[in-house]
Amino acid sequence: MNADGQYSLDPLDLAHASTVERAAEALRQALFAGELTPGTPLREVALADSLGVGRSTVREAMALLTAEGLVTRIPNRGVVVTAHDSDQVKDVMHARLVLEAAGVRAWSEASTVDRQRVRAAFDTYAQLIDDGAPVRAVSEAHLHFHISLVALTASSRLVAVAQSLAAEIRLALAHVDRVRGDVLEQLGSHRRLLGLLESGDGDATITELRAHLSAGESSLLQALDQQA
Repeated sequence: MNADGQYSLDPLDLAHASTVERAAEALRQALFAGELTPGTPLREVALADSLGVGRSTVREAMALLTAEGLVTRIPNRGVVVTAHDSDQVKDVMHARLVLEAAGVRAWSEASTVDRQRVRAAFDTYAQLIDDGAPVRAVSEAHLHFHISLVALTASSRLVAVAQSLAAEIRLALAHVDRVRGDVLEQLGSHRRLLGLLESGDGDATITELRAHLSAGESSLLQALDQQA
């Protein structure tokens, strides 16, 4: 938001998509880029003017983001950008473990297409690191790999939940000073995870997954604490 109370968002091209969903996506991108900080109030009139849509569209878009945990409706204050605390981060990471472990257990029965998507997601993630890609791109590829694990369950509902959890993690990452951990160390952890998955040792894969997510949780909590 600038000094005039306006948000720095681009007007929408609404030709080929739902007006509400495109408004919601514009807000998501601003949140993930860190342009709207935790606790920032989101005013319908200012957002509608910035996006070039009606207030009812903004209201519906906010309802979508509220359901995703990206914004929070506070009595007498309206809607604000969600500020994650330690309990929320722990809950998100616990939910991720449950979903991704289900995907690991489904590996042997998963379709060839779904298993190949896991490999492709890892390759994309590794290539971005090798290329020195921007932090945001690497973070998105990292989370996409984890979502591909959940997709092994062949459940669109579980994948939708995983995507919502990933969005909350992206929001938290947008407001810390650096990506948690060393990227090469992170890459090694994912390579081990994929190797165990390919070997068919589900128990060892879940043990590695639990350690990986636990380390990520600790680093993220530390970063958020330093930010506070």
